[in-house]
Amino acid sequence: MPGLRWRGGRVSALTHGQRLAFRAVGVRRCPGARGNPCPLDAVVPGRATGGRCPECARLDRAHSVAADTIADDPQPYRVYLAWFGPGMTKVGITAEARGDARLLEQGAVTFGWLGRGPLMAARRTEEVLRQALGVPDRVAYERKRAARHALPPAGDRAREVEELYRRARAVGGWTETLEPLEFAAHDHAGVFGLDGLPRLDGTVAELVDGGVVAGRLLAAAGPDLHLLAPDGRCLALDTRLMGGWVLEPAGEGSAFTVPVVPLTVVDSAAQEGLF
Repeated sequence: MPGLRWRGGRVSALTHGQRLAFRAVGVRRCPGARGNPCPLDAVVPGRATGGRCPECARLDRAHSVAADTIADDPQPYRVYLAWFGPGMTKVGITAEARGDARLLEQGAVTFGWLGRGPLMAARRTEEVLRQALGVPDRVAYERKRAARHALPPAGDRAREVEELYRRARAVGGWTETLEPLEFAAHDHAGVFGLDGLPRLDGTVAELVDGGVVAGRLLAAAGPDLHLLAPDGRCLALDTRLMGGWVLEPAGEGSAFTVPVVPLTVVDSAAQEGLF
């Protein structure tokens, strides 16, 4: 079940169909990192998805597999193929103990496991397959969001992942250090609430002092909330933009007043995201 985690660890569960209405107050300040408050209480830009000052951002990623800052983790890892939309499949790795949590965090609609083994073997396999298959290890969030609103049937999604799986298995060398896993397609469309989403009209650019986010929650995928605004627009909110803001409830009937980037602009300016 999706939810919003607040400073202090409390989690507010979110359900599809739920009505949300909140207002940002004051200025956005760095929330710190790894349980430590920001020593500077720094102001951070409203459009920064990281939501931390440079010093806290470095601390947050100081012990990160994704950032290649550790190489001696003894636990087993898995290599996966994650599908976000037609022609948008990436290869990545995650600690086996995390199950599909990493795939949920990234908003992967469909995925399949490829192999398991030590961290460095998994990392080498990831790089080998990226080069051999011409697939990325990152997909822009803007592309992910738009693709969720026009998904092909589940069978087509699974077949695209399976085809890439078969091509990956044909790449020589990596199975000598990594245990291959049999293919099985796993689908998150139901978990995310993606069935029947209307056309995406835009995405929230940033929160601002006094700005209101209001609407009915249609879907929650990765960090994104897909909302039906009071004026009928379907808008996406990247919840990473909320970090560091003081939020307070907005009254019933409040309008959606934070800045929004129309979909056509999002498409033309798409950049690589974190994942």
